[in-house]
Amino acid sequence: MKTKSEERAVIANNSKARHDYTIEDTLECGIALVGTEVKSIRNKKVNIKDSYAQVKNGELFILNMHISPYEEGSYNNVSPTRTRKLLANKREINKLSALVAQKGVTLVPTSVYFSKNHVKVEIAIAKGKKIYDKRQDIAKKDAERRMRQKAE
Repeated sequence: MKTKSEERAVIANNSKARHDYTIEDTLECGIALVGTEVKSIRNKKVNIKDSYAQVKNGELFILNMHISPYEEGSYNNVSPTRTRKLLANKREINKLSALVAQKGVTLVPTSVYFSKNHVKVEIAIAKGKKIYDKRQDIAKKDAERRMRQKAE
């Protein structure tokens, strides 16, 4: 039996999301891609730092996700930052749209990975942090680091 980390080949992480937002819940979604985009993702030519997800007309989309054009693909290449559809159940999409309707809640991708040869995107339901929250997190990490150093 494979563990979750063994069957997940992580391509890209969005560390900025955990710094700028408080993560409340996550959801694994598939993504609709063309063949050359999958080849670029296999080469780890993807960036999700400035991307976000949005619910439009009962469907879930990811915007500003940059997948570099495949070098050996000619006319098959598409725009690197095009809007891509995320694949999720209707019930999950309705739940997400209700949560996003609240003030201060947004959908942020936290990672892109392969799961059993399928590209998956982990979407987080997140609330924006204030500057003082970020400072508290940094101070807490520093204190934990100092405690570990003293223990060693």
